Amino acid sequence: MTASMNIRQLKVFEAVARLGGFSRAAEQLGMTQPAVSMLVRQLEKELRIALFDPNDRKRLSEAGRELVLHARRILAQVKDAENAMAFHEEGAAGDGARGPRGLLHLGVVSPAHYFAPRLLHEFHQRFPDVRLKLTVAKRSEILAMLVEHQLDIAITGYPPSEADLDASSFARHPHCIVAAPGHPLVASKGIPWAALQHEDFIFREQGSSTRSFLEQLLQAQSIQVRLGMELAGNETIKHAVMCGLGISFLSAHVFQVELAAGRIAMLDVVDMPKFIDWCFIHRRDTGLSGVNLAFKQFVFDEGARIAACENIVVPASR
Repeated sequence: MTASMNIRQLKVFEAVARLGGFSRAAEQLGMTQPAVSMLVRQLEKELRIALFDPNDRKRLSEAGRELVLHARRILAQVKDAENAMAFHEEGAAGDGARGPRGLLHLGVVSPAHYFAPRLLHEFHQRFPDVRLKLTVAKRSEILAMLVEHQLDIAITGYPPSEADLDASSFARHPHCIVAAPGHPLVASKGIPWAALQHEDFIFREQGSSTRSFLEQLLQAQSIQVRLGMELAGNETIKHAVMCGLGISFLSAHVFQVELAAGRIAMLDVVDMPKFIDWCFIHRRDTGLSGVNLAFKQFVFDEGARIAACENIVVPASR
């Protein structure tokens, strides 16, 4: 890194790389496109390296792909420092630290977005100077954003295998087998898993954590079920179940409204619901401070209450 490389250049370069274009970066940063292009050209001139493909300025060169990783780490550290100092800044009346401020950017997987807004709302009530941003994406995308310093903190199920991420569980995450209210099995009690073999199952798409969880359970029960259809997304599956197209295995967070309204029913299958943990995740190489540290403490104090599903009993033995 040259002595003249500065934070502004790195911020602009990272935005161009992340958004895939100079115009999009200019729009997000509130700058003109010529100003963005000029800063990137200055950076390339100072480094004496082409950061983008000469034939396609939307594509990073090999050097550009390496620099963007360093830029994200540097910008994340700068943001952490700003948040930490904001925590110690005194109020206008000189009455001591005002508490955490700055941007809280939380990433969550799709089932968590049913309770994440309430989590953020209660945190914001406690710390009104915090600005909030919520990103909802697939688990693999959330973990990649953490590793690449595009996120500082996230909530997912299943502790990640990545060694550079730290995961701590704070709440239970129930999963159930659901059907339309008029399904013949709804009135049955203690349904054995074997009774599900001839039902049309609606599966999540390949790569989904919910699908992987179900496949593990079916393997443990040594049974195969009939694949009625495969759909992407919890909302689509819910509507398919309510229309009577089959039964499905879903996170209990997904169908709370429909359950209360009597539009969907849980099947009383033996040894159900099944649980995994909700995990609070952050990078190991970046110590949490300021708003992120305050939010982690809030999640461990209040997260289990806020994330609890109604009408789902957690047996004491599990």
